Amino acid sequence: MPDLGFTLNTSAGPAFADVVRGPLRLLLSGPASSGARATPADATTPGRNRIHLIVESLDAEIDRLRGAGVSVRGDAISGPGGRQVLLADPAGNLIAMRHR
Repeated sequence: MPDLGFTLNTSAGPAFADVVRGPLRLLLSGPASSGARATPADATTPGRNRIHLIVESLDAEIDRLRGAGVSVRGDAISGPGGRQVLLADPAGNLIAMRHR
């Protein structure tokens, strides 16, 4: 495997890890991660890659987004990476949002 210049930041293997390279932080979720458990069975959009947003108050953001008509996919769940919820953009792509 080639060295791509990433440094391990956090490891909760095999469920979750994150690596950094400069200003980029890449979150890696395995099958046991909360992210994998949160993926709805009907999420058949192109790929299962996600944008991951970190917010100060997850509950406040969920309320705000639901009030704005954003599709929030289920309730917030907790796992190795923290508490998170999935949103869907207008094209159905999943976006993960978690508490800081």
